[in-house]
Amino acid sequence: MMNRFKFASAARQQGVVLIFSLIVLLILAIGAVALLRSVDTSLVSAGNLAFHKDLVNQAEQAVANVMTEFKTNALPLGGLTTASMPAANYSATTLVTNQQGVPLVLLDNTALGAIATAPVLVGRTPDVRIFYVIDRLCAAGTVIPTTTTCVQSTGLPTGGTANRNTAVAPPSATVYRVSVRVDGPRNTQAFLQTTFTKPD
Repeated sequence: MMNRFKFASAARQQGVVLIFSLIVLLILAIGAVALLRSVDTSLVSAGNLAFHKDLVNQAEQAVANVMTEFKTNALPLGGLTTASMPAANYSATTLVTNQQGVPLVLLDNTALGAIATAPVLVGRTPDVRIFYVIDRLCAAGTVIPTTTTCVQSTGLPTGGTANRNTAVAPPSATVYRVSVRVDGPRNTQAFLQTTFTKPD
């Protein structure tokens, strides 16, 4: 009688060990799934960062090309800065921006097409598209830039005026802004903006 009781008790203990083993196995399986999902998320994030960095590099090339054409009076702008020219994606007045300083027309392809008709630039690969606008930081109706109607740079270094003749007004130059949006793979977008000056 005593031996049968011991045998039944041992069998019950082995059943409890099996239940605990199954619970531990379930916990390990959940941990493995979570780890795999974390790795996948990290890989996607790393890939998106790589795409974003590449898009920024391509945007910088577009900015350099635009600035070169603008400063050398190349077509289609041809040196005309007092009037807007959609064929050059150029606005003679300051464009409305969002809180981040990005022109609103650059965020809406329909609105962009209304003021900028230059062909969309294609990046190093066909799935990269580069949109840009140039605006003169002047109020509407400004023909002759002044310090009250346009943002202007005097070209003076930061600091005092001890090393220059204060009786002679320093040369001024109107400030222009280039804003670029690059669309790439995986719905990646990059924005780039810079300003430059051109003597009046």
